[in-house]
Amino acid sequence: MDYASTREAALARIAAAQDLDALEALRIEFLGKQGSISGLLKTLGTMSPEERQSVGPQIHALREGVTDALASRKAALEAAVLEARLANETVDLTLPAPEAPRGSVHPVSQVMDELAEIFADLGFAVATGPEIEDDWHNFTALNIPESHPARAMHDTFYFPDKDAEGRAMLLRTHTSPVQIRAMIEQGAPIRIIAPGRVYRSDSDATHTPMFHQVEGMVIDRGIHLGHLKWTLETFLKAFFERDDIVLRLRPSYFPFTEPSVEVDVGFALVGGRRVLGGSGDAPGHGWMELLGSGMMNRKVIAAGGLDPDEWQGFAFGVGVDRLAMLKYGMDDLRAFFDGDARWLSHYGFNPNDVPTLSGGVGTAA
Repeated sequence: MDYASTREAALARIAAAQDLDALEALRIEFLGKQGSISGLLKTLGTMSPEERQSVGPQIHALREGVTDALASRKAALEAAVLEARLANETVDLTLPAPEAPRGSVHPVSQVMDELAEIFADLGFAVATGPEIEDDWHNFTALNIPESHPARAMHDTFYFPDKDAEGRAMLLRTHTSPVQIRAMIEQGAPIRIIAPGRVYRSDSDATHTPMFHQVEGMVIDRGIHLGHLKWTLETFLKAFFERDDIVLRLRPSYFPFTEPSVEVDVGFALVGGRRVLGGSGDAPGHGWMELLGSGMMNRKVIAAGGLDPDEWQGFAFGVGVDRLAMLKYGMDDLRAFFDGDARWLSHYGFNPNDVPTLSGGVGTAA
């Protein structure tokens, strides 16, 4: 067999290939499993040593020549394809660039900012504390006894290990421990709000294992329940941007306040949705429980290192997520934490155009 002639013929066919598909067909014809050159390589095993020594180099030279020619022709064809695309495709530099993906401000973050703005006008500072808390700050200092259901394993996320002082460690169940830490660190008088994440073992349409809460505390001389009611009314009117917010205070019980009051707000049903405003006793209206509050328990003030005979105060707490649901019309708390881009796109706020409060709030007379 004239291997030199076979090589020249193969190289000529490769050089004449007009596109990548034709070139791939030649590669399979020559070097595929059933290709002609592959078949020649298989015959080496049936030859005598003398024949392999004579014929082997010629077959290998044939294969290498064809392989190199295929690679060279492929590079040339690909370069020609690219050159044709560059010649035919143009970019209009006068067109606007495509809009880059943008994130949005989560409703919880937006409400947190609104709360800080309102209470700043009322003279409150923002205080923070650890989310991993010890049971003394989270329960004992707040006058929550050992037998209280909130301390049960099925309500609270406990850690297996205790701290260096032998106290149980847990994910805080409210932001009230911040009140204790603020009293110990800052003394009195003091006006703070404590917004942040809290954790409880609960999950349904209106409860999640992790949610957001804001608590407020005032410690000063001569503080009474009237100061608490005025503060809550002023806050809610500013937050919901309505002057017809009406509150109803009902006697209740919380270990850390005495007396304690539940705060209801009047609402009307409009299109199946609760719209806050007006007295809940008016026709077509009702009362909705919104938050808990009360005068600071003497034991809690003492746990904060203050003299309860000299200092008095009030405290309140409300779910930030619930405030967001009421103001912006969400109906399922779990969606706040699903990370669904469609939900965030619908309910989130443009960071360049977030809603702001139309005006500040007044000051106490």
